[in-house]
Amino acid sequence: MEELTLKNFEAASEKVKEVTLDTKLVYSDYFSAKTGNKVYLKPENMQFTGAYKVRGAYYKMSTLSDEERQKGIITASAGNHAQGVAYAAKCYGVKAVIVMPTTTPLIKVNRTKSYGAEVVLFGDVYDEACKKAYELAEEKGYTFIHPFDDFGVATGQGSIAMEIVKELPLVDYILVPIGGGGLATGVSTLAKMLNPKIKVIGVEPEGAACLKASLEQGKVVTLDKVNTIADGTAVKTPGSKLFPYLQKNLDDVITVPDEDLVVAFLDMVENHKMVVENSGLLSVAALRQLDVKDKKVVCILSGGNMDVITMSSVVSQGLILRDRIFTVSVLLPDKPGQLSKVADVIARQNGNVIKLEHNQFVSINRNAAVELRITLEAFGTEHKEAIIKKLEEEGYKPRVVRTNI
Repeated sequence: MEELTLKNFEAASEKVKEVTLDTKLVYSDYFSAKTGNKVYLKPENMQFTGAYKVRGAYYKMSTLSDEERQKGIITASAGNHAQGVAYAAKCYGVKAVIVMPTTTPLIKVNRTKSYGAEVVLFGDVYDEACKKAYELAEEKGYTFIHPFDDFGVATGQGSIAMEIVKELPLVDYILVPIGGGGLATGVSTLAKMLNPKIKVIGVEPEGAACLKASLEQGKVVTLDKVNTIADGTAVKTPGSKLFPYLQKNLDDVITVPDEDLVVAFLDMVENHKMVVENSGLLSVAALRQLDVKDKKVVCILSGGNMDVITMSSVVSQGLILRDRIFTVSVLLPDKPGQLSKVADVIARQNGNVIKLEHNQFVSINRNAAVELRITLEAFGTEHKEAIIKKLEEEGYKPRVVRTNI
């Protein structure tokens, strides 16, 4: 393990200052109160390229020879590393080709192109795009920069740990998102060098927990498939070069279901006015599983590149999961005035009707019953239950059904 050294970490920490913004820690009153810890956020979503990836890409680029750079640079990425490499290549005045999965959010594709890179869309997941990038590198003679399984890239990412420890020397826990493991390797390795008492916890989406599976088997394994809304960490295989570092320096790995990411997105928007992409929210979502109290905890928000369509979907689902929006079905006699009576009951409970669906064909006998589906906005679970209880008291027998908005 001679490739990741303190000397190189120090050099990288100075080098990346040329292209990074000063992302000072943000103390979170909200998450601190919820967890009983002192929670700080490391807002890498605020970087110029929208993510931490520019650190590793730029430092790696600085270590290449002029000949390697002039051949042109190629990489594969689900989005954030793509932008980092494209921006770094622009700074050095060299060609960049980026292979991205076809499922990559449009905002990441367009921003990568805006830095002057050539984008090739291939495959459904990162691993397929990476295989294509290797083929193009061989065919065209490009210099390949791996998005995570590279010591130079991981060293650049580790500069985040240097900044955290300088700003908060007595940090107890650092929570770091994991896709392929480059960020986790850099952060955990340097953190342990600076202070072995710091606990570094990796966080993966449940639907793409390739590192957890590998650690359990004691070797790098490849998942059969990945399925998660955290597109930036949808990786089947962790880095093989980096795996020994992760085994040595990570204290634990937490997995997070997609539903927790949805709720975490709302928490960040409502309480910190920050847009953080699903992968970047892994560290925040993991707080509810961190069984400690009175500790200084830093959550790395790794990126904020989320397109508005995904954002809209996440907000809608978050409101549903929090009982801020729900749908009930009631059966009514098919007589004039019945809809008005139901609306009056809801209004008296301060419920806000968003949508009504009136189905006259739910029963053969329309005079006996028609179905009314009411989608409502509420203040939360207690308010939702109060509205349902009042409908029951009025004899409507409400039934909660799936909400589609």
